[in-house]
Amino acid sequence: MQSRMSAAVLALVPVVAPAAAARASDPPMLTGMTAHYGFNGRSSTIVDESGNGHTLRVISAQGGRVRPVAHGPGTALAFPGKCTQPICPHVALQSGDSADLNPGGRDIAFGADVLLPPGQTSSGQNVVQKGYSATSSQYKLQIDGTAGHPSCVLVDVNRPVIRMARSSVTTADGVWHRVRCQRAGTRLEIYVDSVLRGRTTVPADLYVSNDLPLSIGAKGAYRDNDQFNGTLDNVWVRITR
Repeated sequence: MQSRMSAAVLALVPVVAPAAAARASDPPMLTGMTAHYGFNGRSSTIVDESGNGHTLRVISAQGGRVRPVAHGPGTALAFPGKCTQPICPHVALQSGDSADLNPGGRDIAFGADVLLPPGQTSSGQNVVQKGYSATSSQYKLQIDGTAGHPSCVLVDVNRPVIRMARSSVTTADGVWHRVRCQRAGTRLEIYVDSVLRGRTTVPADLYVSNDLPLSIGAKGAYRDNDQFNGTLDNVWVRITR
């Protein structure tokens, strides 16, 4: 995946905390959201429920599609399952190139409700991403490796060093989990079901800004797209004004 290319990965600190009950069927509060997607409307174009107009379009290749499935009081979107063939279905949801989805040097939080069975893990699966680590700047939530531990990534626009906070627990167990990435000043933290599960330190002046779309479920519809192979709901971004 893009984060494993030429950029170096800085050390991260896992956090082990008591388990907490997941409430991933309850949508997050919309107050102050920069973008929010509950996936309860049409699947061809997906409305930004924050009211900020960041409508998503579905881009696909090789027959890739998203499929609405019941989740809580509404619906979630199921992405293509794991594929090991030379030609696989690819699909991603992408916004327009909106400047207000760039946090710059401000604090940012972003996350999603995720459902990923253990047999559907892979070397790289992108949940939420804006930008690329080697060529621009980036914020990203991903679920990588056979064990399926989620992680949060930030990459500065002038220094292509990957700053990563990786969860100490898996989310690839066939159960819904609510995952949140949060940058507050020099702290980058990852929460699973409202419990802090990993953290790292980032420079106070780390700056994320690029002209690329917000991508959900993959970084694009091309072959090496880090396809997410589970189900997503309540995807959101909140940037401190």
